[in-house]
Amino acid sequence: MFKIVDSLIKRYLSNEEVVVFMLLLTTSILVLAFWGGILAPVLIAIVLAFLLQGGVVRLKKAGVGHNVAVSIVFIFFVVSCSVIIGVMVPIIWRQAVRFVNDLPRMFLDLQIFLETFAKENSAYVSESAIREVISTATNELAGLGQWVVSFSLSSIPSLFSLAIYLVLVPLVMFFLLKDQKKILAYLTSWLPQERSMMKNIANEMNDQIANYVRGKVIEMLVVGVVTYIVFWFLGLRYAELLALLVGMSVLIPYIGAAAVTVPVVLVAFYQHGTANEFWYVFAAYLVVQGLDGNVLVPLLFSEAVNLHPLAIIVAVLFFGGIWGFWGIFFAIPLATLVKAIINAWPDSQEYRQYHR
Repeated sequence: MFKIVDSLIKRYLSNEEVVVFMLLLTTSILVLAFWGGILAPVLIAIVLAFLLQGGVVRLKKAGVGHNVAVSIVFIFFVVSCSVIIGVMVPIIWRQAVRFVNDLPRMFLDLQIFLETFAKENSAYVSESAIREVISTATNELAGLGQWVVSFSLSSIPSLFSLAIYLVLVPLVMFFLLKDQKKILAYLTSWLPQERSMMKNIANEMNDQIANYVRGKVIEMLVVGVVTYIVFWFLGLRYAELLALLVGMSVLIPYIGAAAVTVPVVLVAFYQHGTANEFWYVFAAYLVVQGLDGNVLVPLLFSEAVNLHPLAIIVAVLFFGGIWGFWGIFFAIPLATLVKAIINAWPDSQEYRQYHR
């Protein structure tokens, strides 16, 4: 036993790069676990700066100076966000309040339909079980409606925090874009001179995260906009809210698409019953999901992610349980990081070469 431990220590802990990398990884995990909430504005700014870096690079290739390119991209981002917040947020909020208030009536209609179906098919379906399940769900959703209506009064501290975020995040993001090279040079100056493993991991993760995050944002926008156009054309209520939910659902592979189907079907049934219009909405929704999964995702992520579906689901559940929304958003890049570390980890041959 001691020989095995001694061999492992000599194999890995004698490598300065491996020790430094493990310390950095452990420190990063601890910082996120204990101070992630405090550092949230910085983390969000890093994500946004990473997203906008591609625009800065393209402008610089076109002959625009670095500071001017950063200013153009930053102003465009701020103006776009201001327009979205000023126009879309009030619409989404009003629809969300109406939707939650209508949920008990939606479930009541669904209960009546299922009870009628159960009576007509009593040999296969239990009427009492359906009534109990629907009644429990209706009572729970009635309380949810009251919570949404009163949320605006009870969320003043959250709104104050949001105001702070609206100031800090753009400010930090601007300086990250402007002084990126200086910041990276300072951080890498603390690392060992020989860091081939860390360079391999950094290069792989830079490509993977860049492709994934930008591709995921594009997928969210395309799916959300197309869904809104389809629902608006079909005259479905809460089109903006449902389109937002469908767009956001792409953050959670497999699980998100299944979960968001429930409100879409519920609203379509509440509005149209089992008429032909209900089936038109349902079929159109399935077409949008099919095009997303079979056309858009392969087009955007053909070279970004090479993970087994089971690994993706486990990563979503694990990192989402630890870090919530951001854990879900970065579940696939974090899983890719684990894979990159395993691939770049020095094997026995590299170990022998290192000690010759």
